[in-house]
Amino acid sequence: MNGLARSRAPALFSLQGGRPLLERICAQLGVAPAGLEEREFEDGEHKLRPLESVRGRDVYVVESLASDGARSVDDKLVRALFLIGVLRDSGALRVTMVAPYLCYARKDMRTKPRDPVTIRYLAQLFEAAGAQRIITLDVHNRAAFENAFRIPAEHLSAAPLLVHALLPLVGGGELVVVSPDAGGVKRAERFRQAFERELGRPVSFAFVEKFRSGGVLRGGRVAGDVEGRCAVIVDDLISSGGTLARAAAACRELGARRAVAAVTHGVFSADCDAALEASALERIMLLDTIARPLPAGLSPQRLQVLGCAPLLAEAIRRLHDDGSLVELEGA
Repeated sequence: MNGLARSRAPALFSLQGGRPLLERICAQLGVAPAGLEEREFEDGEHKLRPLESVRGRDVYVVESLASDGARSVDDKLVRALFLIGVLRDSGALRVTMVAPYLCYARKDMRTKPRDPVTIRYLAQLFEAAGAQRIITLDVHNRAAFENAFRIPAEHLSAAPLLVHALLPLVGGGELVVVSPDAGGVKRAERFRQAFERELGRPVSFAFVEKFRSGGVLRGGRVAGDVEGRCAVIVDDLISSGGTLARAAAACRELGARRAVAAVTHGVFSADCDAALEASALERIMLLDTIARPLPAGLSPQRLQVLGCAPLLAEAIRRLHDDGSLVELEGA
């Protein structure tokens, strides 16, 4: 890890729930986490106050905007917005929101009459609070994310981390990268290219037909050749586990010799462990972008969690030093 070029180190803040991730990022950068007072009031309101000067400094708010059991998504979002506001009022030179998981990013288009496009409203909130840049990992739709914001919106890919971790498991024999639906084709294609660079040989590609209406999944036909290959199923998140389980079953039925999953965010809705434990997936790789307990009913040997702190720390270091994020964006 290279040092920080500017003489004045950045200030990195997080809410109480995001402190462990912040400490891992700060350890990578060689700086101390910035102090923050969080005070709760009897009426349910709260106050956030930075405990050190940020005037003229480059400031980062690190918070994964997902429910962690202690606080809801909306509670964390409001607190992050208020923190950005007070940092700007306190004279920060630049405030960057670092959200490993960005809430409401999946609601990026109208699918029914009068549907909200919530990611656009989210962008307006961050801009109004005073954020000057936002960084996130593997949103559902990268183009919708980038187009929603008027401030610089930086999108990082977990593909390099996940591919590196998967190589010992899938490096031998024929390999096919599989998108579990047509919407994830571009994401899976980035994984396929990353595997080809690492392995130095061609890697096949396939995707699974999927339709969702009213919470019900349909489809299952596979476009592409998976027979005799190790199928690496790539998705941005796990919620119910139904999409991954369906894709793994479809690949195995067509002769794939094994199926593993590479996923960035572990949302893990209720009862997902039953669906995943009964699935044809041998291994699930994911990042620790969401501070939430792992499903109790899922065998530990089937799940491997990777740290996102080194990737986020490197992005912060490059931004602070006016460097480029192109190599980290997974474009």
